[in-house]
Amino acid sequence: MFRSPLRRLALVAGLSLAVSGIALSGPPWIAVEYPVNPHDPATRGAFMTVRTYHHGDLVGFDLTGTAEGLVNGRRQSAKLNIQRLSRPGVYAVRWQKPAEGSWVLMISSSRDGQHAASAMVSVDSRGRVASVTVPSDPIEGGRWQVPRRVAATELDALLRAPRM
Repeated sequence: MFRSPLRRLALVAGLSLAVSGIALSGPPWIAVEYPVNPHDPATRGAFMTVRTYHHGDLVGFDLTGTAEGLVNGRRQSAKLNIQRLSRPGVYAVRWQKPAEGSWVLMISSSRDGQHAASAMVSVDSRGRVASVTVPSDPIEGGRWQVPRRVAATELDALLRAPRM
């Protein structure tokens, strides 16, 4: 059946591509770590760290973020200071809660201009992480959670939610 070495090589190459495609075929994910490790010089003073994954592996993505606030009934927005750390897929987010208002940090990852995952981080009245939500939808009978874009109504509801 595989009489020539060239056919064998072609078969091995084809199978390798198929297997690598399966290995890369999981959904992306984003996770928040709070509080940060105060013993790590790279994260000392950061508000939180963010990790980006493809399937189960840490993978570097492009990361952007804003602090979205509701202060005296008016919306405010400020860009977050996000620094890529030495480990792929790990980032330090530096931010300090303003004295007034209700705040949500919006962190989004992308690759090649395509949205990968987003996290909504609700901040309590004392400036601590109160909750983290990664908007996602289950697929394949719940086998995977696939991140989706954040709806404006989700952000508005989180900003207006009571804070402790």
